[in-house]
Amino acid sequence: MTEITSKYADFEDLRERAVALRREGLSVRQIRDRLKVFNNDILHRLLKGEPPPEWTKRPRAKDDLRTKARELRLEGKTYDQIQLELGCSKSSISLWVRDLPKPPRRSREEASAIARRGWEATLERREADRQRVKHDAAAEIGTMTGRELFLLGVGLYWAEGTKAKPHRRQERVTFINSDPHMIHVFLAWLRLLNVPAEQLRFHVHIHESADVPEAERFWRAEVGPSGSFGKTTLKRHNPSTNRKNTGEGYHGCLMVRVNKSAELYRRIEGWWCGIVGAAERADQENRT
Repeated sequence: MTEITSKYADFEDLRERAVALRREGLSVRQIRDRLKVFNNDILHRLLKGEPPPEWTKRPRAKDDLRTKARELRLEGKTYDQIQLELGCSKSSISLWVRDLPKPPRRSREEASAIARRGWEATLERREADRQRVKHDAAAEIGTMTGRELFLLGVGLYWAEGTKAKPHRRQERVTFINSDPHMIHVFLAWLRLLNVPAEQLRFHVHIHESADVPEAERFWRAEVGPSGSFGKTTLKRHNPSTNRKNTGEGYHGCLMVRVNKSAELYRRIEGWWCGIVGAAERADQENRT
């Protein structure tokens, strides 16, 4: 069992206060903030045996679905039909209606059609949920400060940019990616660092079997007048490789090279070391 530190030495007095707050209807988080007890183990020991207030209990959101599923089953509906109408999983439906009589068997064609419609409806719901989550997450970001962009850019480069190796001390800032948004963020970061556009050199990397001129036009439109383009690098096509990056949406990768960037590279490496150290210290503080 975790020992109580000197900060929480008067445990019984602290427990009385915690229990009183709990009985007033406060949540665990509210009690934590009120008593300044940020050790979760101690906090839960303080509240041991005290039931949570009613307002913190989550309602059983599926009770209505369960009732409706049973009604549909009694009407003779199959699992697929209930899933199609209610949008819940078959495993949940099975638990809810397993004590009810089974409906008469349907033909294979009818069952397949119902299952197909149910799966299509499930895919539509999943896509709607996916888009909702992405939209809500994007809204959480809001605006970004210069320092936030600075730290993001350092992490982005250290993840995707080229790095010097012990056997190859090539200290030059080079970034390559197939995602135009990644390129946009990287260029915004370079502008934040006051890197002149004249120092930027772009190169398209793409498979020789792709539409090379269209890819070059695509990337020129994406970066605008940010720098100059060099010769495109063509990757040899291997017909036996089952590649997925094909078709009209494939534009290869864009390499962004910063000329005369040895000093900038060294600063990036130093910035990254600073981020690692700061993250480790923050993590250590959160654990204590």
